[in-house]
Amino acid sequence: MSSSNSQKILHETFVIGLILKGANALLEIAVAVGLFFLTPNRFTQAVSALTARELLEDPQDKIANFLLHYSPLFSANARLFIFVYLLSHGLIKLGLVVALLKRYLWAYPLAMAMFSAFGVYQLYRYTYTHSLGLIILTAFDVLVIILAWLEYKNLRRLTGQKE
Repeated sequence: MSSSNSQKILHETFVIGLILKGANALLEIAVAVGLFFLTPNRFTQAVSALTARELLEDPQDKIANFLLHYSPLFSANARLFIFVYLLSHGLIKLGLVVALLKRYLWAYPLAMAMFSAFGVYQLYRYTYTHSLGLIILTAFDVLVIILAWLEYKNLRRLTGQKE
């Protein structure tokens, strides 16, 4: 396979990864906004609806049971924290995805640093939750970081910037 072909495949894979990251960011923003407008009672109902399928498959699921049990106890402060966390996380990711899709050179190191920080936090959370989802998300972040690094190196080469 030629170098040009492999670079094209890497670029297309990178773009697909960014689109998936962008979709995830939009989902986080939507959940944050939805959470902001939910009353405590509606919040508990939403948690029940979101965990119902998982509990049907695995009635012992620790995370679903935890969320279901403690959702009525979420204080306004806890909900505000979740809202701010999801909204800021989603907006940061979305902004970085847009900047990367526009191929702004400054965005590559920043995105790699931010996605690394998110990955470290996800691994930290994994030590508490043992959620396979966090491992999958972190593996995806690592893949996007590697693709971003390769894309960044190629873009710098094309623009004549030194390594």
